[in-house]
Amino acid sequence: MSTQNKFFDDMSRMMTNAMGVAQGAKDEAGNAFNSWIDRWLAERDLVTREEFDAVRDMAIKARTENAELKSRLDAIETRLNEAGQG
Repeated sequence: MSTQNKFFDDMSRMMTNAMGVAQGAKDEAGNAFNSWIDRWLAERDLVTREEFDAVRDMAIKARTENAELKSRLDAIETRLNEAGQG
């Protein structure tokens, strides 16, 4: 009876170790794939979403400031024209 328990204990230990090895191999394969994807994307000179969003926000801000400055300039030109005619 004790030999049968030892057999099951050994089998259980072996299966636990095998599962640990399989999990490690899965993690390693996932890391290798992610690394390959990162290199592939870097070679294509693509921007990240964060970089794209930052540049888009800068463009929106520049357009807004440009429109505000144009309004101010138009108002100044109108006053100058009125002052020159008056």
